[in-house]
Amino acid sequence: MEQPTKKILVIDDDERNIFALKAVLTARGFNCATARSGLQAVQLLQQQRDIGLALVDMMMPGMDGYQLMDLVRKIPALQHIKLVAVTAQAMAGDREKCLAAGADAYISKPVDTDILFRILQEQLEQTG
Repeated sequence: MEQPTKKILVIDDDERNIFALKAVLTARGFNCATARSGLQAVQLLQQQRDIGLALVDMMMPGMDGYQLMDLVRKIPALQHIKLVAVTAQAMAGDREKCLAAGADAYISKPVDTDILFRILQEQLEQTG
């Protein structure tokens, strides 16, 4: 897979999840940034214009992933960013709820890296 020039933002309140996702992504040559809260994620997205995709943990304290995606979709300068919902719940209707909240794609935890890289390839190809 040809590596994108866009940076990936990993948003999760659990340091272990950030570490694991970042390790997998950087091992494949992706450039990553990390945020540990929804507020920090919005600030990074506004400051770092080279972020093209965000992996969004849906269950975070404060601003959860649903609120974060809704906010990002309301900010014109950020609407181009691909949002991939990452959830541990994996219950019936979760995918639809995430897509309705503004996600471009959905993946459940534990993350299957083959599925993750397929989603990343599809989404990053759409960013041009």
